[in-house]
Amino acid sequence: MTKRVIHVGVGSFGRRWCSEFLTRNIADGTIEVVAIADVDAEAVALGQKTLGLPDSACHTSIEEAFATHEADFCTIVVPPEFHEAVVDVAIAHGVDILCEKPIAATMEASVRIARKVREAGRKMAVTMSHRFDQDKTTLRQVIRSGKLGKVSQVSCRYFSDMRGHMEWGALFRHTMQDPLLIEGAVHHLDLVADFAGAKCKTLFATTWKPDWAEYAGDTDGIVTMVFENGVRGVYEGSSSSATGLNDWTMEYVRVECENGTAILNNREIEVFTRQDIFHQRYREGMGQKLPLLQQPKWLNTWLIEKFCNWLDGGPEMETIVEKNVQASALIFASIESVRTNSAIEVQDYVGSFS
Repeated sequence: MTKRVIHVGVGSFGRRWCSEFLTRNIADGTIEVVAIADVDAEAVALGQKTLGLPDSACHTSIEEAFATHEADFCTIVVPPEFHEAVVDVAIAHGVDILCEKPIAATMEASVRIARKVREAGRKMAVTMSHRFDQDKTTLRQVIRSGKLGKVSQVSCRYFSDMRGHMEWGALFRHTMQDPLLIEGAVHHLDLVADFAGAKCKTLFATTWKPDWAEYAGDTDGIVTMVFENGVRGVYEGSSSSATGLNDWTMEYVRVECENGTAILNNREIEVFTRQDIFHQRYREGMGQKLPLLQQPKWLNTWLIEKFCNWLDGGPEMETIVEKNVQASALIFASIESVRTNSAIEVQDYVGSFS
């Protein structure tokens, strides 16, 4: 059954939502966009043209959009500090929510939003799009198949050359305090936790800004994690590297398991399986190359369809807001670790906001 959608946020990344993610799902009848809203009139005009909407469906007032149109759910693609205000409007009008990451701009607000949604009896999920990209989904299938045995360690490396002013696509990333952790590591730490297969127990983070990075906040960082099942995780990130060897969507992920190692590097996967010989030695490029899974939709295009299926009684979204609080915790506990120069007990940290 086609779902009616109010889309909030047409500037910056919201443009891609209109031109790609929403449009693909409109074309196959998964959704119908009944309204768009953005405080920027020019952005609204662009969204209107992209989606072919009448004037009556286009609003610069979010409240007006929800009051004027009936919808099954809304999509929220505005900066994180404005997420809660839109969630409040959606709840007030009995509308379910699919929201861009992170849940909110602070841990306190993230927990508060999850509680509001639960108490209102609404459904909300967060678009952790990286986890649902083609290459990461393929790697997950390899790990979850159990063929390599229990996971021991997960490493993720992201190195991008976006050191110049406005090279990371939007002004707010260059003026915010923690651009790497909030805008980049929000996906990468979630990936590490997903492959680890458990909640994070303890983490320690350090971040910095090289002299050549034209940002107000820290663009580089390292986070080490211990998960509740004993798996260890390591994340290295940089948005100001010299060459961008593992740029955005081209990350390096290595999962060390009991019976082998799986490596994702620049969207290619290879697997090394332990052999019954003495002192094995390999190097990258010598493993078994695996083809990537094939399906019609990936990233947010796929997540919109999954959300609609959930609303129709299908499987619960993997990124429901209650569970996604853990992804927010990885970000904000990392920021707390940087501020205090100490290890953070993550579940205690989450509990302190409940």
